[in-house]
Amino acid sequence: MKALKDCIIPFVGLKVGEHHFDYQIDNTFFQNFEYEEFNAVDVKIALKFEKKTTFMELYFSASGVVNVNCDITNEPYNQTINDQFKLVVKFGNEYNDENDEILIIPHGEYEINVSQYIYELIVLSVPIKRIHPGIEDGTLQSDILSKLEELSPNKDNKTKSAEDIDPRWNNLKKLLTDK
Repeated sequence: MKALKDCIIPFVGLKVGEHHFDYQIDNTFFQNFEYEEFNAVDVKIALKFEKKTTFMELYFSASGVVNVNCDITNEPYNQTINDQFKLVVKFGNEYNDENDEILIIPHGEYEINVSQYIYELIVLSVPIKRIHPGIEDGTLQSDILSKLEELSPNKDNKTKSAEDIDPRWNNLKKLLTDK
């Protein structure tokens, strides 16, 4: 839980203006969320916290790598992460996070926890379909990949000859031509 305590920003003590926070995210951060899709995580989060008189703006910037398994071959590889997110924090009567880009917190609050936003930024930065770069450029040699190529339908044999067609279909074709 120490990793999540580092993500709490007590904004009451901060002066109006720009403040910077840096976070180094690794596997322990994702263990707190019970998220086990990543083999290894090495992501740096740069947070620019801009406090104004009536609201706050948070600019998240994530860069680094996460090690994930390929969806096709299940081979692990490093997926580069490079993404940004902006959050506006306003004050209101009650807590409301229904909008993705605007967070409304009660007037009496004195701190904000940004761990959920860091978590979502990293998870949503990974592509939905994770494909090993070696598959795209043809350099990956894998047993699974060779088996998939072996079992894939041949592109040369798309048209079947007349002998390969089931003879029962020939009788049905006669019905169409007997008009």
